[in-house]
Amino acid sequence: MSPSSVKSARRGTILKLLQTEPVHNHAELAALLEARGHGVNQATLSRDLRDLGVAKGPDGYTLSEGGAPSPEDSDQRLHLAVQQYLTSVVQAQNQVLLRTPPGGAQPLALALDGGGNGDLLGTLAGDDTILLIAADAPSAARIVTWLEGLA
Repeated sequence: MSPSSVKSARRGTILKLLQTEPVHNHAELAALLEARGHGVNQATLSRDLRDLGVAKGPDGYTLSEGGAPSPEDSDQRLHLAVQQYLTSVVQAQNQVLLRTPPGGAQPLALALDGGGNGDLLGTLAGDDTILLIAADAPSAARIVTWLEGLA
């Protein structure tokens, strides 16, 4: 099997799994894939989930309709993620610090990365904290305004 057909088969299995049973985390999904003959490392699994448009919510992984998100899906996912996870926003110079409930930083950061805000240079996410980096303080202020508009 070629590498692209292996990837395609693995991703098809991921989609089938997520459509048929609840999957709560990477380890659980990796074990389910392994049982079906698709051994995968964490980095590859993360890339597959991102490329397939999979989001992680409080009940586990969910699929967007039709696989990879369209721009409209990304906007909706961002709006929902901000409403669901964002608890506070603080600007410090060219940086913006976001707080979330435990486990909320990763899904919110993923939605922010796909949100298409040109002022946002990058995100760093922990468990309940996200650091957003902007080019300068005015860009950071625009990010704060943008996030407040989504909340």
